[in-house]
Amino acid sequence: MKIAVCVKVIKGEINPFDEAALECALRLSDDVTVLSMCPKSAESALTPLTRLGAKVVLLSDSGYAGSDTLATAYILSEALKKLTFDLILCGRQSIDGDTAQVGPMVSQMLGIPVITNALKVTCEDGAVRATTRDGEESALLPALVTLERGYVLRFPSIFSKTEPIEYWSNQEVGCDLSRCGLGGSPTRVLKTFENEKGKRRCQFITMAELLPLIEDWKAKNREDSKIETQSDKKLKSVWAVGVEVLEKASAIAEEVVLIPKLSPEEIAARAEKEKPEVILWNADLWGRKNAPIAAAILKTGLCADCTALETDGEQFFMYRPAQGGNITAKIKCLTQPQMATVRTKSESAEIMVSAGRGVKDILPKVEEFAASLGAELGASRGLVDANGAPYERQIGLTGKMVNPKIYIAIGISGAVHHTCGIEDSGLVIAINPDKDARIFDYADYGILEEF
Repeated sequence: MKIAVCVKVIKGEINPFDEAALECALRLSDDVTVLSMCPKSAESALTPLTRLGAKVVLLSDSGYAGSDTLATAYILSEALKKLTFDLILCGRQSIDGDTAQVGPMVSQMLGIPVITNALKVTCEDGAVRATTRDGEESALLPALVTLERGYVLRFPSIFSKTEPIEYWSNQEVGCDLSRCGLGGSPTRVLKTFENEKGKRRCQFITMAELLPLIEDWKAKNREDSKIETQSDKKLKSVWAVGVEVLEKASAIAEEVVLIPKLSPEEIAARAEKEKPEVILWNADLWGRKNAPIAAAILKTGLCADCTALETDGEQFFMYRPAQGGNITAKIKCLTQPQMATVRTKSESAEIMVSAGRGVKDILPKVEEFAASLGAELGASRGLVDANGAPYERQIGLTGKMVNPKIYIAIGISGAVHHTCGIEDSGLVIAINPDKDARIFDYADYGILEEF
């Protein structure tokens, strides 16, 4: 079986989700080709992959510089057409962009089925089967599968040698350069700024003071957070795909058209006829899979995981975390329909207790504590990636946004992608023996003790 693996190099390192995809490929086949679109300087990160037995093709052309997800997917799909493959594997997303768009877009451009968020993959009888975040899925080959970080890339044999990698410019790929690079990208980053939202002034207390503090806060009233919008004027009409995004759409539009969660092909066909100006999707697993497919059909821009929307009544602007949440980017779309997946707050219990990788070995104790408070359980991405908790508990940019009255983080370091998901919580309490843990910058109270 021939497998192609799409790999991204980020700051000289292979994207960890793509490493998982490559390891999965190596377990399934001894005929693996790695395809990577990046500058030639990335060869130092790609060449070692040949020691694992993979053939490596580096796509590099000045016309590709500045490509957004739609342009990148187009370039990769054209390059994949030059290869013979039964299966394409990609990481779920890159750790710098966190959009999870390229895989589904590539599948649509190639006209093959896609399975996303796979934890385990097998192939037999001309089909691929995967255990995903949503359950068991299968598809006939050829197909494309995006991988979670469920596989750990092996080390090469000490006897293995590096092999030359191939370099393909656009002369070999044959893309229409008007659809590539910055000029061919429908989305534009207008400005970026440091993300300071959610920071709090932490007061340190002891473990003995924890329960009295919780009881005191349970007795307080708290107003629900408002939908974040920065607009006095509104657009005339916006499509909302699914009831989850109705409130977000209503904040920026005079009229909201509710679109049922049909297939992306059906939604795109209706959009081609009715030509909406803006379409909003929920940034859940369903939206992150289907919105990119619709965007590829419509050849339009898609902004992922927006946390704020803005309009002057004419232009539509989207704000999303970038670089793992360290910065916020203001983005506009040059094509129509302008599309975005938007973060919507999940219904949260009054109290939520979340565990991190730091308490992986004592999870029963954390669960018992949560049960004693009648609290909902949450988890950091680190704990989920380590198979310590199911994905539906994951809090943060790649999980769910929550706003409980009281949020208690236990053994969580406080990576940006996690703190972005809890910034609308009422009271935040962090328990971590590491006094330098970032979580304390986003907590009202901190406890420097082992749980």
